Amino acid sequence: MDIAQNTTEYAPEHPARLAWTEHAPEVYKAMVRLDIAARQGLDPRLLELVKIRASQLNHCAFCLDMHTKDALAAGETVERIVQLSAWDESRHFYTEKELAALELTEAVTVLTGGTSRTESGGGFVPDEVYERAAKQFEEAELTQLIAAITVINAWNRFAVTTRMVPGHYTPGQHK
Repeated sequence: MDIAQNTTEYAPEHPARLAWTEHAPEVYKAMVRLDIAARQGLDPRLLELVKIRASQLNHCAFCLDMHTKDALAAGETVERIVQLSAWDESRHFYTEKELAALELTEAVTVLTGGTSRTESGGGFVPDEVYERAAKQFEEAELTQLIAAITVINAWNRFAVTTRMVPGHYTPGQHK
């Protein structure tokens, strides 16, 4: 008796535009060092939530694949990962510290929130968002969090621009 095979046809996988890590190995190595430095002192599960949320905002499929797998491997729940895209409506899934980190992640990633304080209309991180984070994190940890948010945004920009292909990452592969 033959077991039925899944015959669903999915869209073809797109090729990466550019193997940027091969063409700029020193930039890649510097990014890895920056990533390692930025995560120091941060809870690994909180860090993965931040990376997933920034990657959702930046539409970075490669980083979403990587960080959801790493979050699951670190013990994060599927339910909390799924709710991240609507965290503000699902606040009861997260601690106050996590909520402050997610709100700061959105503000730093988007940089357009609130009313501009300048004539030019540039974006900023609203004082109330920063203050909520400052209440939840000691200054050194808050600095690390800001660094981690900045780094995942840089990774997202490399991955989105060069069209890195999601789906092939194994948890812990790049640690």
